[in-house]
Amino acid sequence: MSPTPCLGSPASPGFNAFGQTYGSLMSHSRNLPNDDALARMLATQAGGGGSLPIGLGLASAEFIALLARHFPGATLPTVPHRSLPVWDPRLLEEKDELITLLDLHRAGRDVSECWMSVIVATGCMANDHLWEDMGLWSRRDLSELMARNFPALAARNDRDMKWKKFLYKQLCEQEGVYLCRAPSCAVCCDYALCFGPEDSAARP
Repeated sequence: MSPTPCLGSPASPGFNAFGQTYGSLMSHSRNLPNDDALARMLATQAGGGGSLPIGLGLASAEFIALLARHFPGATLPTVPHRSLPVWDPRLLEEKDELITLLDLHRAGRDVSECWMSVIVATGCMANDHLWEDMGLWSRRDLSELMARNFPALAARNDRDMKWKKFLYKQLCEQEGVYLCRAPSCAVCCDYALCFGPEDSAARP
């Protein structure tokens, strides 16, 4: 996992809330798979970042179960108000399809993989890079999360395609839909849109 958050300087209020929440959560963690990734997402949200709704996109009971399993005894700070996302019904259908896709490729090592399917799919509904929308600290965090939770699926991304584009590409191929007309990625004029760097200055 990346050692440094990307939420601004240590002098900023967002950074302070972020660091304090992350440290508090990890002090209660049980050294389970996804502890660190979940702590990063929750800390980012406490600092006002990310695009996930309160509860990381999970139903209330599932979110409570997640906290009890990964951070027993921890108290989350009040999260800055954010409006509930209003999604086109077609997006919700895609979200369900993404959850199904991810569920089919779970590693089968930990119950948190079920929650992570929903969290990743919910992040795909937003508009920035997936790692940013989920509240992770870097694209590497997301790549490690995918390899840990969905290893067989992650292994298919052997050319390092941007994760959101990769996941939607898997849905298209699953349905037998191939939208790209380029004979190969190497000669495609839009190569950078699928494989370019994913930093805060570049959009997906």
